[in-house]
Amino acid sequence: MTQLNPGLRAPFDSERFERSQQAHRRLLDKWRKAMDLIGPGPAEHHFQDCAGAIAGLDAAGPWADLGSGAGFPGIALAGAYPKATIDLVESRRKRSMFLEKVVYEAKLENASVCNVRSETLASGAYVGVISRAYKPPRKVLTDAARLLVPGGRVVLLLGSQAAIEAPLGWRILDEHRYPVADGQRLRVVLEWEVDT
Repeated sequence: MTQLNPGLRAPFDSERFERSQQAHRRLLDKWRKAMDLIGPGPAEHHFQDCAGAIAGLDAAGPWADLGSGAGFPGIALAGAYPKATIDLVESRRKRSMFLEKVVYEAKLENASVCNVRSETLASGAYVGVISRAYKPPRKVLTDAARLLVPGGRVVLLLGSQAAIEAPLGWRILDEHRYPVADGQRLRVVLEWEVDT
């Protein structure tokens, strides 16, 4: 079995990120109603949220976007960090088909669509886990504890008024508030310290 290095880091590729976001926007505009991908109203705040969520992560190695849905934030993560490999985990087939189209059109060779439930993913297979509106934070941490190697990171995306204390086995590495069109978000990055 290959030893995963959770300390591996790689820089943000802004040109590749912008190209992938343009493809994502174009396809979302085309398919959002027919496939019920996002709710009514402008889509821009979803893209702003994801840009803020992934800024400064310096992601490399295997990552999972749990409950990827319409591709937020996994598509942005794959676009910004070509040294990361992103599993876009989505159990709904219709949304997985959309994600496959985005991955192809955006030429994201480092992203794969996994049309499975997160419970079926291999334990200790990732150095990073991210999700947006997947499960409540404590449940995301439970899933991440199984999926991450020791020293791996989980990124929680919370409302601006939310707060979280690191439970046993976790250490908060970073808390960052960033603006979006409909308010503010809080990103919390935690490190998995203990293999329990």
